[in-house]
Amino acid sequence: MDPTVDPSVKSFIAVTADSHFPLQNLPYGMFSPTPHDEPRAATRIGDFVLDLAVIQNAGLLDAAGLPEGVFSHYVLNPFMELPTAQRRAVRVLLHGLLRADEPTLRDNEVLRGRALLPADSVTMQFPVGIGDYTDFYASREHATNVGTMFRGKDNALMPNWLHLPVGYHGRASSIILSGQDVVRPSGQTIPPDQETPVFGPCRLMDFELEMGFFIGTRNRQGEPVLVDNADENIFGLVLVNDWSARDIQKWEYQPLGPFTAKNFATSISPWIVTLEALAPFRCPSPAQEPAPLPYLQENNRGTFDINLEVHIQAEDDSEGLRVTESNFKYLYWTMAQQLAHHTVTGCNLNAGDLLASGTISGPDKNSYGSMLEISWRGT
Repeated sequence: MDPTVDPSVKSFIAVTADSHFPLQNLPYGMFSPTPHDEPRAATRIGDFVLDLAVIQNAGLLDAAGLPEGVFSHYVLNPFMELPTAQRRAVRVLLHGLLRADEPTLRDNEVLRGRALLPADSVTMQFPVGIGDYTDFYASREHATNVGTMFRGKDNALMPNWLHLPVGYHGRASSIILSGQDVVRPSGQTIPPDQETPVFGPCRLMDFELEMGFFIGTRNRQGEPVLVDNADENIFGLVLVNDWSARDIQKWEYQPLGPFTAKNFATSISPWIVTLEALAPFRCPSPAQEPAPLPYLQENNRGTFDINLEVHIQAEDDSEGLRVTESNFKYLYWTMAQQLAHHTVTGCNLNAGDLLASGTISGPDKNSYGSMLEISWRGT
């Protein structure tokens, strides 16, 4: 077993049993100690953030051979593009440093006070400089539901859907950090029983429950990523909310797909979880029939068992309402297949590029990943 995910190992930092940030996670993000400070890189342990710039400057990551100041940039990209083995070495060092039986940081009161800051006292910043963004349509349940609504059950899936991961090129400039306000978009819509459009604010605003992964190691133009090597190019995963203006989308998407209905905002979580942290949750992927073409066939096909929930909370409602409970494992097309297909033409992906899954829906109404499905097109 990878020692960094051994559940029996504890940290000298108190971590509650229900925390998303045990010693086995150690995600990466960017933060500022105050809103006026420059961003720097961090990991999260329990209710604290660990300032990685302070840790590197103290010489505690020297064994990884990192470039000087790699954690002092305003985004994680310089660290993300390092060789995979080097990034994994950093994770091992951080895990060792935070163990309950390791005194280096635990017993150094001055360094501990500089490096470990209460999470509720810092400002999380946008973690990555995103050059390009691709959104896939990788959930068979979601594609079937939407296709059934608009084309009927017998023609729910388009002929290509079971043969390749369908996707479109999204807008990188409007990806925002979770919690940032979204302005309701305006655009053209087509009223029922009319032939000409009108202009006005979106009246069918929707969320889409997704996950995305960031590219770490880049591939050269003309050199596709092999499906069984894809993990070497993936830095980590984030939660994604692909905001969608459904009434604008209905009118504009033919024939080239989503445009202004989705270009106004996409939210991501501030913490990026690595594949190493998710390794204990590895599970089988859905069976694929028909078998995809050889470049999409995985020798060790699998995905991750990650529970996902969406809650809607009004300003005057302290509890909110859970509207769906889905799981990452439902996706028909895996991250490796998405990456392999994206690059099969020789398309070059760079460190910081984001690839999102598309709406993640499960087999029943309680696991549908969008309001379009939950309300069944408003009916």
